[in-house]
Amino acid sequence: MTIENEMKLSFPSKSRNEAFARAAVSAFIMSLDPTVEELSDLKTAVSEAVTNCIVHGYRHGGGTIYITARILEGRRVSVKIRDKGCGIEDVPRAMQPLFTTAPEEERAGLGFAVMQSFCDKVRVTSAPGKGTSVTLEKTLSA
Repeated sequence: MTIENEMKLSFPSKSRNEAFARAAVSAFIMSLDPTVEELSDLKTAVSEAVTNCIVHGYRHGGGTIYITARILEGRRVSVKIRDKGCGIEDVPRAMQPLFTTAPEEERAGLGFAVMQSFCDKVRVTSAPGKGTSVTLEKTLSA
């Protein structure tokens, strides 16, 4: 896996920074000249992952969200969104559609399903008390 370009950023886990994360990742991948649909798909997936960090990872207070975006050989894009929040006890269960840890906030529990529908691959690693890492991968058309 050859990394052709890489971007790293971090920002406070505030709702208003979700739009910043979407814009930063989309600006970074513009050098690949993605289609409007590909760009929209990645922006939506990033938005869902960042929102999960804010709402679920840091639900009892603020923290920092970390993003590493990479352009890999073969027009592949990898975006890792990470928090150091409360973590997920049961990742397979959390990835099931309609599962939510915030029903009082009327959350639909579709974040991971949305990410999976817009990306080629979604990898989630987590440890209770240590945080969660979501890696989104998508190969753009030629």
